Amino acid sequence: MDLTELRKAVKEAELVDAHAHNIVAIDSALPFISGFSEANGDALSYAPHSLSFKRNLKDVAELYGCEKTLHGVEVHRRLAGLQSVSSTCFRAAGISAILIDDGLRLDKKHEIDWHKNFAPVVGRILRIEHLAEEILNEELPVGSSWTLDFFTEIFVGKLKSVGDKIFGLKSIAAYRSGLEINTNVTKKDAEEGLAEVLHAAKPVRISNKSFIDYVFIRSLEVAQLFDLPMQIHTGFGDKDLDMRLSNPLHLRDVLEDKRFSKCRIVLLHASYPFSKEASYLASIYPQVYLDFGLAVPKLSVHGMISSVKELLELAPIKKVMFSTDGYAFPETFYLGAKKAREVVFSVLCDACADGDLSIPEAIEAAKDIFSQNAIQFYKINYSVKSSGSENRVSPNFVKVNGNDSEDDVLFVRVIWSDASGQQRCRVVPKNRFNYVVTKNGIGLTFASMGMTSFTDGPADETNLTGVGEIRLMPDLSTKWRIPWVKQEEMVLADMHLKPGEAWEYCPREALRRVSKILKDEFNLVMNAGFENEFFILKGILRDGKEELVPFDSAPYCSTSSYDAASYLFHEVIPALHSLNITVEQLHAESGKGQFEMALGHTACMHAADNLIYTREVIRAITRKHGLLATFMPKILCEGEFWPMETQCLTWLNVASYLIADELYALDEIGSGAHVHISLWQNGQNVFMGSGGSSRHGMSKVGEEFLAGVLHHLPAILAFTAPIPNSYDRIQPNTWSGAYKCWGKDNREAPLRTACPPGIQHGLVSNFEIKSFDGCANPHLGLAAILAAGIDGLRNHLSLPEPIDTNPSSLDAELQRLPKSLSESLEALKEDNVFTDLIGEKLLVAIKGIRKAEIDYYSNHKDAYKQLIYRY
Repeated sequence: MDLTELRKAVKEAELVDAHAHNIVAIDSALPFISGFSEANGDALSYAPHSLSFKRNLKDVAELYGCEKTLHGVEVHRRLAGLQSVSSTCFRAAGISAILIDDGLRLDKKHEIDWHKNFAPVVGRILRIEHLAEEILNEELPVGSSWTLDFFTEIFVGKLKSVGDKIFGLKSIAAYRSGLEINTNVTKKDAEEGLAEVLHAAKPVRISNKSFIDYVFIRSLEVAQLFDLPMQIHTGFGDKDLDMRLSNPLHLRDVLEDKRFSKCRIVLLHASYPFSKEASYLASIYPQVYLDFGLAVPKLSVHGMISSVKELLELAPIKKVMFSTDGYAFPETFYLGAKKAREVVFSVLCDACADGDLSIPEAIEAAKDIFSQNAIQFYKINYSVKSSGSENRVSPNFVKVNGNDSEDDVLFVRVIWSDASGQQRCRVVPKNRFNYVVTKNGIGLTFASMGMTSFTDGPADETNLTGVGEIRLMPDLSTKWRIPWVKQEEMVLADMHLKPGEAWEYCPREALRRVSKILKDEFNLVMNAGFENEFFILKGILRDGKEELVPFDSAPYCSTSSYDAASYLFHEVIPALHSLNITVEQLHAESGKGQFEMALGHTACMHAADNLIYTREVIRAITRKHGLLATFMPKILCEGEFWPMETQCLTWLNVASYLIADELYALDEIGSGAHVHISLWQNGQNVFMGSGGSSRHGMSKVGEEFLAGVLHHLPAILAFTAPIPNSYDRIQPNTWSGAYKCWGKDNREAPLRTACPPGIQHGLVSNFEIKSFDGCANPHLGLAAILAAGIDGLRNHLSLPEPIDTNPSSLDAELQRLPKSLSESLEALKEDNVFTDLIGEKLLVAIKGIRKAEIDYYSNHKDAYKQLIYRY
């Protein structure tokens, strides 16, 4: 047999590490030798005499080019530093994505997002027993005591709060009480188990079987609700584990329970030495999958090969996945990857020699085992490019949850965006947030969702008044340490009538609701990535009056303009990175003092959340430096300049701007929040076409979705261009999209299909909507786009031919998009598709707010000048 192609496929395959743990600091108390063995204590001193230790130590020493002794490797690590050895290990490993169980207690371990330095996609697996122990270790308010119901409410609530941020759950029940889970554990037994756990000294370590079984079952219920897989430790481990109870056959009651028949379960560590039993379970239960991390590389070569072969004796190849089970030391990730390639190649070669597989089938099996199975199973949205590509991974969806220590936090800002697109917050002390707000929320008047851009009161015809109150419920998965001020955190809020019951006016719930329809009906997920355009203004004194003028007057993509503002972006970009927000690029825009910042694309809910936080960061950091950033769509008309509000004098260092010696006329191009849209299915971009036969370079679902957006675009503008000033921006010949049309890379079209670098010529990966601006509530805007796209899919709409010239030259042939908010509001009133998908009551409120905006600004011609302070 010619194994050249198989060897090449295995060597160059991208790896998705579906189960690993945090890396520790170089000065951690954890001994480096523990990375080579599951032993601890005195038993660890015998580890150097094992076959796997000798082989793995030699492999690491050869990688580093150092002395082939434990001492030699340790000296190299200390001299090189953690950053250097980590880069070396991960580069050699070829790992593109890591899913980290951060529940393992390790001295000086790094937070999850630290690992993004070495792999483009990093996600979290939540260990359920660790979460339960964290909860029980918390101090309760005086007079309170633990009950099973109280624990369950907090435990399930915390699981649900991160359900859309994590990639899966994990249980180590095998270490505590074994895998013979009682799926019908009684409440009485669980209560007695909790009491036994609490009776022991802190820190709490859960070991009571009834209570562990109870936690496991409650977690399975949440996993099924969010369609999250459950990883389960099976087989060998350290001496805390009774291996007689870690045989996966003990899981029969769980696997036979019809309540959990759709809950996907991963048997970790090849279940060694019960690999044959694991293979059998994967072959007869559709919900059972296998992962061989830890067995590779901790066994001998013969043991590794035998274990993987045993997994494949019965189990479908589509159910077998790679992981390193790397932990504490980057070398463990490298060894897991290196030995996995060698072992899988050996196993597949034997399968070909035995006649089980052909060479092409073996190549496909290698790709499935190393990446494709995990990508689909864990729903990781990134594309693995062809083998050998220099830039092999295109990440777009990174779910990371990590924060610094909370010990010194004083306040938490609870943030929401109303129907007029204004970002507001309530601030509460940290202790009250922890013990009251997370459970009961914050009271807020119904009127809050009826407010306009010009006054903090409800508009007429919204059916919202000061009568009635909702609860702002913090979404803990969005809680972050505020990067520009010390001792504070911020979190986004959902709106509930009462805790657990969503309010139909909630913008985040509206987007969540429409996203679910897209998923349920078409098995699609919409990704979005925003481009933020904004002006930076500074204060000057002119004729004894304070005025605001542009930060500078350099042209588009000017190096001098960026250079002048670079000190701001040196703070803005790290701040966004600390919030797990990806910035792809930034540059000076065409307007004087105008900049654009493009964010990475992600699932639409996260994209909307990220946009809110991005605006907060940019405004806060420019304010800190005595400047004003505004996302207002169109600043002043020709010959006008900004009078400064008195309130601004407290933070603008006016004296520093006396160098200005010319009158600035802000008749500039407008600022938008262009959004790029793509459709994903099972980790693949399905908006994009697949070869020369694709119409317009996009798939059929892509065309139908885009056709729906085009069809409903006039009404969508009532969501995405929500104030009269928005329409001063949407003008011909300004790259803002003034006509109802679409085009291929036509920046004058409101809908532009895009073929970014790295995409095959003739294909498109996404489309851009230009008529979206910084006054729009991003959740409502994306919900409207989604609703229109769903209508296109339901009715199989087709696109007209693309416009390949400036649409203004075809003015007589093309329909003009609404020239005013009045026209887009009228279009919304005539478009019935949004009523069912977004909600009738919410639409009534939006229409009432838009009507109030029209009436007010038509009667107060200069009132729009105040919008720079609101947006």
